[in-house]
Amino acid sequence: MAVSDKTPQHWAPGANMTRRAALTIGGVAAGVALSCGVMGCTGGSKGEKDDGSSSGSAASAKDAATSTADDLETKVAKKVASLTLEQKVAQMFFPKPEALTGMGQVTAAGDTTRKAFAKIPVGGVCYFAQNLLDQDQAEQMLADSTQISQDEVSLPLLMSVDEEGGTVSRIGGNKGFPSIANVGNMCDVGATGNAQNAYDVSKKIAGYLVPLGFNVDFAPDADIVNGTSQTMAKRSFGKTADVVAPMVESAVRGFADGGIMCCAKHFPGIGGAEGDSETDTITTVKTLDQMRQEELVPFQKAIAAGVPMVMVGHMSCPNVTGTDEPASLSKRIVTDVLRGELGFGGIIITDSLEMGAVSGLHTAAELGVVAIQAGVDMLLMTPELQKSYQGVLDAVKAGTITEDRIDESVTRIVRAKLRL
Repeated sequence: MAVSDKTPQHWAPGANMTRRAALTIGGVAAGVALSCGVMGCTGGSKGEKDDGSSSGSAASAKDAATSTADDLETKVAKKVASLTLEQKVAQMFFPKPEALTGMGQVTAAGDTTRKAFAKIPVGGVCYFAQNLLDQDQAEQMLADSTQISQDEVSLPLLMSVDEEGGTVSRIGGNKGFPSIANVGNMCDVGATGNAQNAYDVSKKIAGYLVPLGFNVDFAPDADIVNGTSQTMAKRSFGKTADVVAPMVESAVRGFADGGIMCCAKHFPGIGGAEGDSETDTITTVKTLDQMRQEELVPFQKAIAAGVPMVMVGHMSCPNVTGTDEPASLSKRIVTDVLRGELGFGGIIITDSLEMGAVSGLHTAAELGVVAIQAGVDMLLMTPELQKSYQGVLDAVKAGTITEDRIDESVTRIVRAKLRL
């Protein structure tokens, strides 16, 4: 594909809101984070005169935050209303660039990407090491990609990468980026017992992703490795909630301060399950009460820290759901627990729907429908993008999924994008 000569366009903060403020307000702690944590609305210090100036200043900051939030919601509603059904459904898809374009390896965004995007203006694209050759190429590809999205739907593109560090690192340690070292495995960060280290590592990762043009990192792992499986052993911060939860909380804050959206994964916590969902079905026999004591705690901390996105894994939880369906397709897990009980208000995305743990459970046309019915907002790497996209469109037209349900998810997606 041809590469344009456009200058990379990176996010620039507006006069009234920092990038961290915009990114932090995606979770349950949104209002608190914006009006207090970000805006600095702390109590008066000792010796401060009680002349009302402090309370007046706090009230003014609160009013400004409320006004900003109201303005944003007005813009979000207006934008969602302007989109066609086809555009709204497309915004819920998050493919690899190869799935979007039909190309064998994508390293640029030109005419082929533009034509593909005109047919399915997806909400996000997930890039891998094969797409990232060096700094100049990556910057140009990402800048051109989001420009295509802007041209088609007047919205930026969510451009993501799995950059956890250690064994999952697409850029750090990649020979095309010789100045960027791999930050190492998160198990080693967790072993230090100092949550500040998780903050520092996450901010460092953000520090090299943002200049390239990325606005989403599919990290941190909030899984607790409390079984014998080695699948998550190096990627997780540790073996107990007491270790993992504060690390995850600090990591979320580090990513936010570094100016990038992050994504806590893999809900409700796959670290104790045997096997690898990449190729196999994985299961936990834990009850919801048992999960509340351990697996859910890091996600609660992430939500409290304002995490804007949560990825749901493909682990089956029969003692929670009563079935063998994976969590990513379970309304009990996605809507009742994550959205309802934990109060998460941001974007819920599935893990890759090409994985073996969900392979064969549904046709490509059905898979996205089932996930949306469970309550997810975005569909990561669905098999056969065109069939999956058409399947959701057909379901809406048939009344299997209401357009109001689509609007709920697209509102969250558009809100996140307008904050960028």
